[in-house]
Amino acid sequence: MRATCVAMAVLALMASCADAAVIDWQAELQRCRALRANIAPLLQAGEGISAVGRSNRSVRRCIWIQRIAVRKKIPGAEVW
Repeated sequence: MRATCVAMAVLALMASCADAAVIDWQAELQRCRALRANIAPLLQAGEGISAVGRSNRSVRRCIWIQRIAVRKKIPGAEVW
């Protein structure tokens, strides 16, 4: 009984992880373009990333998304 419950929980967890691994590339690339357009003027003005009103996490995620998209040759991907 207990092994069955554990197995069911593991299967449910694996299914949710598989769903989470699917990336909507075009939506992510569009979000990154918008973020880049918002922070580019601030960076050009000499402000550092930490001074830009965005979290470093979102910038790092966009850089990661762009890198993976370029590697996978996703249409619309560009190097940051």
